[in-house]
Amino acid sequence: MKADQKVEAPSGGGSKKLIIIILAVVLVLGAAGGGAAWFFLHGKADAEEHDEAPAKKKKAKKPAGPAIYEPVEPFTVNLQPGESGADQYLQVAFSLQLPDAETQEEVKKNMAKVRSRVLLLLSAKHASDINTPEGKVQLAKDIIATLKEPFEDRGSPQDIEDVLFTSFIIQ
Repeated sequence: MKADQKVEAPSGGGSKKLIIIILAVVLVLGAAGGGAAWFFLHGKADAEEHDEAPAKKKKAKKPAGPAIYEPVEPFTVNLQPGESGADQYLQVAFSLQLPDAETQEEVKKNMAKVRSRVLLLLSAKHASDINTPEGKVQLAKDIIATLKEPFEDRGSPQDIEDVLFTSFIIQ
């Protein structure tokens, strides 16, 4: 009987080792599958973010060349009524300072959207808001913020460096 017990003990231990090996293989395969799933779901988005960061750095490292200006045709808009309630008008012309020719082409291609956005922004202003030098500086910042928004859904924002007024008449 002692011999029978010895024979059965190793076979019982062997089955435990087999179960442990199977569990280890299942865990390794599960971890590998989870890692692969994460890579395919998140790896591409992370890679795109990492690819964009060097591209932005490259733009910043470009040698400074002559500035690129894109003139915008003059606007004449009705301003919001002042305290007296009288109608007031703004006639303004400006140029956009852009970082590169690619951005200039994008702005030219979407000039109708540029004009529409600026028109909506200007028509919401009061003459008293934009009559002072500080008001004009703030208006330029508002125009930049409005035009930096992407022209297309999920598109990349434009890089507008400055707005330079060439004519500014309030009546």
